Amino acid sequence: MQQMLKNKQIVKTVISAQQCIIEDYIGGGGQGEVYKVNLNGTKQAVKWYLPNTATEAQRKNLDILIKRGTPNDKFLWPQDLVTCDNNEGYGYIMPLRDERYKSIIDLMKRRIDPTFYSLITACYQLTDSFLQLHSKGYSYRDISFGNLFFDPENGDILICDNDNAGYDQQTDCGVLGTPSFMAPEIVRGEAKPGASTDLYSLAVLLFYMLMISHPLDGKREASIKCLDLPARNKLYGTEPLFIFDPGDDSNRPVPGLHDNADIYWKIYPQEIKDLFTKAFTDGLKDPLNGRVRESQWRQSMIKLRDSIIKCGDCGQENFYDPSILKAGHEYKCCHCKRTILVPPKIRISNSTIVLNSDTKLFPHHAENDWDFSKTIAEVTRHPRHPDIWGLKNTSDQKWILQKPDGTQNEVEPNKSAGIITGNKINFGKAEGEILA
Repeated sequence: MQQMLKNKQIVKTVISAQQCIIEDYIGGGGQGEVYKVNLNGTKQAVKWYLPNTATEAQRKNLDILIKRGTPNDKFLWPQDLVTCDNNEGYGYIMPLRDERYKSIIDLMKRRIDPTFYSLITACYQLTDSFLQLHSKGYSYRDISFGNLFFDPENGDILICDNDNAGYDQQTDCGVLGTPSFMAPEIVRGEAKPGASTDLYSLAVLLFYMLMISHPLDGKREASIKCLDLPARNKLYGTEPLFIFDPGDDSNRPVPGLHDNADIYWKIYPQEIKDLFTKAFTDGLKDPLNGRVRESQWRQSMIKLRDSIIKCGDCGQENFYDPSILKAGHEYKCCHCKRTILVPPKIRISNSTIVLNSDTKLFPHHAENDWDFSKTIAEVTRHPRHPDIWGLKNTSDQKWILQKPDGTQNEVEPNKSAGIITGNKINFGKAEGEILA
């Protein structure tokens, strides 16, 4: 594709009336081209629309998005319109994505191999971000692989292509979504994109991230010789069927074709599998009431991250699922198949957090306020007795430790409470109890 803008060319912001110098071409797509620019010494990005997409409707939509602002800092949100004296049309300026962020496509193709902790952190941030977006009256309209990037080291996310987001049904940019991510009612031509259809697309993306597979691609997809438009409409619109539908096994994963889905489905706790089952059974039939809300996904992703246990033999991450022990079964590592010794846990309100050697507690655990910006506690080893483990107070408030015999001690900041079954720790707004 021939660049519409050239290096060192100047574009001007409309609202702030500042000059941006084009530095480099980043890439292009069906709507336009993206460039790295210099704005007063800072690196930003500009998306410049192709002539056929630089419509008045698109500009009106951008005006609303810029005026109302971003839902949170995870969105590479439009900040200002830009124009150019030497080019017709327009574009917009947005934050520049750091190179440490990788595409979900990189995950699908195994070019990156994040830990479960990082991957689930990305899922949490994704669900929280879309909760913020919907709560502000926006709908995204096109949740898919290409619009999400994450740091495989820590799970931080960035959401791009936000210029197609709509506000309160006031704007229509003509975007229906990405095939295989679109809600069945959109595929059938019965609805337009909105918050409800976003919930379906979000569930598909989460399933892809955790199972490395599509939730509807099983025997039916494998039997299709040509995945043309009529076939896609049937598979994803008129006759969608979850590959793990508990009432219909006719679309199960095919060995050799859908191994990822079969392998990963067995790894996760029952609670997360129940949510996916609801999303792709009730959610297929009842778009208004059957879909899993962002708040449900958010809560479940944190519980899933808190349930990670590590194999003492190979170090592989697994998941603590109480139903396994209740059924009288041993924990077996999903990688080396050896028995896993479940470490101690701490129960705070309705949450149970596995205390691995590197576990951290956050304000959310003690205050339920979704604050993960700092820690309040970290598992630590005794400096002189390596077999003794404790929970170090990394907050700025003292705790009250109650031992099983009823005696109490104060735990000042930077001091530790022993990880001993029956110990109770009062964090101030909540109390936790150490479990075996």
